[in-house]
Amino acid sequence: MGILDWFKNRPGQFDPDRVSGEMVRGAVDKAITLTNPRLKLLPNCHKHLIPSVETTIEFLREMVTTLPAARPLSSAIWSSDPAWRAFFVAPSDIPAAIGRSDNLRTLFDKFLELDEACVVLGMELKEQRAFGMALQGGVVQRDVAQTRVSFSDHRTRICGRDESRLRRVVGVEAFEYLLTQALSEIGAERVERQELQGSRSLIRARLRLLQQQGPGLGSMFGADPAAPSEQARLQAELLENERQLEAIGGSESVLEAELDCLKAVLDNPQRYLRVESRRLRLSKMNVVVDDASPDPAADIDFGLAELSGSPPMRRAFVLARVARSELPPPRTINFADASRYL
Repeated sequence: MGILDWFKNRPGQFDPDRVSGEMVRGAVDKAITLTNPRLKLLPNCHKHLIPSVETTIEFLREMVTTLPAARPLSSAIWSSDPAWRAFFVAPSDIPAAIGRSDNLRTLFDKFLELDEACVVLGMELKEQRAFGMALQGGVVQRDVAQTRVSFSDHRTRICGRDESRLRRVVGVEAFEYLLTQALSEIGAERVERQELQGSRSLIRARLRLLQQQGPGLGSMFGADPAAPSEQARLQAELLENERQLEAIGGSESVLEAELDCLKAVLDNPQRYLRVESRRLRLSKMNVVVDDASPDPAADIDFGLAELSGSPPMRRAFVLARVARSELPPPRTINFADASRYL
């Protein structure tokens, strides 16, 4: 299977409810293909990788099954839902965030029978210490140390027809993220070596192209992937990169070092990825308060993903259900206004 084939039908590549021999073998093949296809030339390469892949699969299964349940997201319920009031400044921000997701729009266009889809809403979380006013013992106190929380940079790139498929895609993208970290470390290892300079540059180019193509949690919680025309160019470059990697020669010791690096990452996925549940009790002004506070407040639950690879990333996220009716019409260019600047 070619490198680009692994980016298709992602839900079918991971099942958090059941581990099969076919799924493990597919994950091993994917690990080899996305890092260095020449690894398959090593004797018993698949056999050596199976325990490491199984370790990562168990880690991802636990992570995916403990994700919070998807909750309905709409501007209509903003005023009555404390979580959405904490995440969005105004109800109009919700359709604006949803409307930026080309993937969600494509999903609804492809499956016309869908009335609702599931998304991962990723957000930047900021916690800032400040001084404000608070009610203490029935008296308003000034200059009280407080922690204010804000959520911004809302992204909804990852979506699925239902929650089960969405969780499967999250597991696949987490696996791809770990593979890109292994590839990054392999490239760094090559900096120390004097041999196969051409292969080193190919490894670096492969890492860059894979990161721009969109695999991994970095793109899931962060920026959108490249535009369709740019993706087509990247796909052509990836295919040529794969052909050159397969054609170039290399000593068995170099390939064994790369295999050991890949195994080390898959044996220790917790070093690169941590997802945990977070609960904050927030006032209506998004100030963190304790249970004894007399101020009106609500418990807000969300997930927090910490990616310690290169580059490191920390993002808050929730799983949400979005109705087709919430998706605003696609934005069009106002040529009359644009012509004024020509």
